[in-house]
Formats: sequence, C-alpha cells, structure tokens
Amino acid sequence: MLDVDFLRRIKILESVFRGNLELAKALVMKVNELTVEVTKIYGRDFRFKIMDFCGTHEWTITHYGIRSLLPEAIEMVAGPGCPVCVTPSYFIEELIKLSLEGLTIYTYGDVYRLRTIRPVKGATSLAEAKAFGGKVKIVTSILDAIRDAREHGGESIFVGIGFETIAPGYAYSILKGMLPSNLKLLNLVKLTPPAMFYSIDILREKPTEPPIMGVIAPGHVSTITGAKAWAPVAENYGIPVVVAGFEPIDVLVAVVEILRQLSRGEARVTIEYARTISWHGDLKAQSMIHKAFETVDDAWRGIGFLPKSGLRVRESYRTIDAFREYSIRDLDPGTWRYDLPLGCRCAEVIIGKIKPSQCPLFMRKCTPQNPVGPCMVSIEGTCAIWARFGAGGLAEEIAKDVGLYSKI
Repeated sequence: MLDVDFLRRIKILESVFRGNLELAKALVMKVNELTVEVTKIYGRDFRFKIMDFCGTHEWTITHYGIRSLLPEAIEMVAGPGCPVCVTPSYFIEELIKLSLEGLTIYTYGDVYRLRTIRPVKGATSLAEAKAFGGKVKIVTSILDAIRDAREHGGESIFVGIGFETIAPGYAYSILKGMLPSNLKLLNLVKLTPPAMFYSIDILREKPTEPPIMGVIAPGHVSTITGAKAWAPVAENYGIPVVVAGFEPIDVLVAVVEILRQLSRGEARVTIEYARTISWHGDLKAQSMIHKAFETVDDAWRGIGFLPKSGLRVRESYRTIDAFREYSIRDLDPGTWRYDLPLGCRCAEVIIGKIKPSQCPLFMRKCTPQNPVGPCMVSIEGTCAIWARFGAGGLAEEIAKDVGLYSKI
C-alpha cells in the first residue's frame, strides 16, 4: 500500500502540473513543431528514441501519460534507473544463507522482496528467509541499521544497494567510524554512466532498431556527480543530454531541448534542473566516495559485467567490509551466470530494448503482488511502474486538458 506521505507528494505533483496548463500546452505545441523540423532532416518514418535514466522520471512519464501527449515519431523508453533491478541474484542468495545461519541482515523493503534464481534452503527471497526463521530486518537507511545493531550486539550486515545518490551516506558512515564492530557493510552500489554507455552501444549494434537520439539524465544522481558525468555521451555519441527534474513540466522541457538540439545538429549537455544541479556536482560528496570506496568492474543482473560500474570498500576499511569478514566471494566474468527467471525479459527492459508489455510474463505470471522478475519488485522498476500506471494513469484526463485527446 502507498503511504500517506507518498500520496501527499503525488497530489503536490498533480497540482503543479495542473497549475501550469498553459505552459504544458505551449511545450506540447513546441514538441510538435520541432518534430516536424527533425523529420525533415531524418526522414518522415524515423523514430526518435529518447531514453530516461531514472526510475522517478519513468514514474512521471508513465503516471502522467506523457507518452500520450507526444507525436508518434517520439518514443520514450526507460533505461537502467533501478539499482534493485540490477542486483545479481547471487548476492541475495548469499544473504539468505547468512540470515538462516543467525546473522541479522538489514535491507530496504524492495530488496526484501527481490527473488533469486536459485532457492537457498527453500527460500527464494529475504522475505521467505525470514518466514523460515532467518534474521532479516527492513530499514530505511544505514543509520537505522547502525542504531539497531548497537542495541542487539549480534553479528549483522547492512546491504548497501543504490546508485551514486546514496553512496555519500555510506561513505560518511565509514569515514566517521559510525559502524559498530558487529555491523558490516556489503556494498553493492552501482555507477550509472557505464550503464548508459552500454545501453546506447547495444541499441546501436542493430541497424534495424532505432538508436537512442537523446537522453534525459538522472537528476538525483547528478546532484552528486554533476552534469559533467554525461559529457562523454554528448561528445562520443553525438547525442543531446538534458539533466532534468521530475515534474511533468521538467520532462516536457527536456524533450523540447533534445529536439531543438537535433534540429540544429547539436549534441551537448544541458542542465534543466538548475535549481538543484551544477556542472561539477557535490565535490565534498565525491571526495568522500573516493576515500571510502574503490571503483570495480561489476555484475548487472541479466546483463553481465560492465567496466568500472561498481563500488567496493577500500582495503583500508576492510574491518567493516562484509565481503572480507564473511568470505563472500565477489563475482567476476568467470563466475557470473545469467540470472533471470525463464521467460523474464527484464534485461531488455532495463536497457530500453523492449517495453514491459512485450515480456510474456508481464501482468500474467509476473505482477506487483507476485513479482517474478526484478523489474517488478521496486517502485523504481519499469515493469512495476507500467503495471501500476501503464494503462493510462492520468493520460486521458491530462490529454483532454491540453487539447490533445484526439491523438490518443
């Protein structure tokens, strides 16, 4: 069930969108105008695929029916914006095993429900492990884990999953010596730029598939990395990148800017989310991350190994590293195995190759109530978002408001 605070935030977002209907109309008209211009350059049958790289962006696009407001030539697809979705099954299996052996495992609520590819003593998730007697506790932050671990004094592990946004909090707790001796960190943080490069490359391999023509870069991540993190996309791929906020107007502005650049033959990074994002980002946070962690090649569920895409605790802080303390073998290209359930196409959804509705399990065997694939578990997962709002959300109502209902 959605909590009261989440519902309140939805109402705020809706009021913001509704309070700017004239601006929304103007932006949609501009999108249509620019689409005419770019089709003259690329051809009438060309599809302009724009990828968003944040689960919150995908939530906004789907919930507010943004796709319904755009011309058919514009295709919005989701990228790897969900850290839970790409966490390998192997690590959850190891955590299930340790929880059943008596260690307390602290985890976020969505990780709690993440299904494994192989059962461990009958359990295929940390939720099932708890039902079988394993010690598993849901927390909302590493601070919750620190407080609870100090109270009970038993051996415990905090599962550090996330992207660059959450890494400074983990780093700070390490550098300040906040973790009690009985609490270890299993750091599984992933870095988003390598996933962006991978997705763009994959979709360019097949000339029959429309390439990514523009990117809406993740706003939350960019508060830490700065907009400079996406410069290689514009420079190496010739693709416009807009670092955007999360309100519907923000997304429409990003689409307009991408089309404007394409119409002018430009490819650069633009900051739309200027109220929060800077070019260089949070230098203090970046420094803390560098001091606490080292960058490693890392495994992404269903995808494989991406170069320099993960963070692990540095040797100098080995006493708090769960990998070393409990002899958890890290994955490498030789030991990683494809780790999605039979028939699940989450890997293709994650890189924007297919839509959730093209997966044979979607809303059949795999639902929000009974998730099979990892993309259906987290609220940031594309399949979970489509399952809740893909049938339209506010699409028809908003389309009527901006005078475009006939286009649906």
